[in-house]
Amino acid sequence: MIFYAQRIIIPMSISPLVSVIIVSWNSKRYLPHCLDSLSAQTNWDFEIIMLDNGSTDGGSMGLEERYPDLKLTPQKFNANLGYAIANNLGARLAHGQWLALLNADAFPEPDWLEKLLHAAERNPEYKIFASCQLQANAPELLDGAGDAFHITGLAWRQDYNQSSTEYGHQKREVFSACPTAALYSRDAFINAGGFDEDYFSYFEDVDLGFRLRLGGEKCLYVPEAVVHHVGSASTAKRSDFSVYYGYRNMIWTFVKNMPPPLFWIFLPLHVSAILFFASYLTLRGQGMVIWKAIFDAVRGLPKMIEKRKSIQKNKKIKSGELLKVMSTGLFEPLQEFIHRNKG
Repeated sequence: MIFYAQRIIIPMSISPLVSVIIVSWNSKRYLPHCLDSLSAQTNWDFEIIMLDNGSTDGGSMGLEERYPDLKLTPQKFNANLGYAIANNLGARLAHGQWLALLNADAFPEPDWLEKLLHAAERNPEYKIFASCQLQANAPELLDGAGDAFHITGLAWRQDYNQSSTEYGHQKREVFSACPTAALYSRDAFINAGGFDEDYFSYFEDVDLGFRLRLGGEKCLYVPEAVVHHVGSASTAKRSDFSVYYGYRNMIWTFVKNMPPPLFWIFLPLHVSAILFFASYLTLRGQGMVIWKAIFDAVRGLPKMIEKRKSIQKNKKIKSGELLKVMSTGLFEPLQEFIHRNKG
């Protein structure tokens, strides 16, 4: 669906500054809260492009009546095309200079968009901006402060499950942005090719962030831009779905993007990390799904290697500079694993 904010009237000949893209899939429980939060934004120079990704819960029905101040044009797919494809379609429909990606289960504070745009104005050397994500059901805990990428190929939301009163208050450069609530230059997003549509879902944000990095772009974490995120609202946190796509796409991301000589230096660590988590998940009863993910990742390597050739050919950043924004501590993945599984 395409919504156009109407609190301020923007002539059709003038494009909005921001296009907010929401990909919805069986989000009936959360979508109204998300749209209510957008209705309360202090900056209204935006359009909302909402793509219903084959929902079966009727969550996108009746929104015209509930939100009479929003101009609404339905855009619903008959099947779930995947998070990557749907967002790319939204980016192509967008008219804004900036793309604000927002999950249906993420509820921004009223000044969220204003703070992101202020950061973009003050920091023109950055083209990607990450939000401060609080856990919706436990706002005393962070849901994330941008994405971290480890030399093993593992990635996580920075400061996840840490105290929101102690962590996440410093504006800083991060590896990439979590698209739960992130702002991208539309030109940078499109020029990088958007999300890899072979991924379907999971890890596509880290992959895009990596490719943007290789292309010379940077990401800034903006602690004042706050959203409350439910998390795993469409797919369970430890579901077979998330395990399969998460680990398959993690392997592809490392193969496609890690430049030489870092690729060869860290490849043994990457393989070791995969085998460790494969063993752990097998003991947890998800052996079939993790080994299928690894098998399918290996089967898809020829295609990923072809993509790698193009990505590495256009690389604009030196490996040493890239390494500075990666997480390098050998025990960091274990520490993040412990924090992530506190609850």
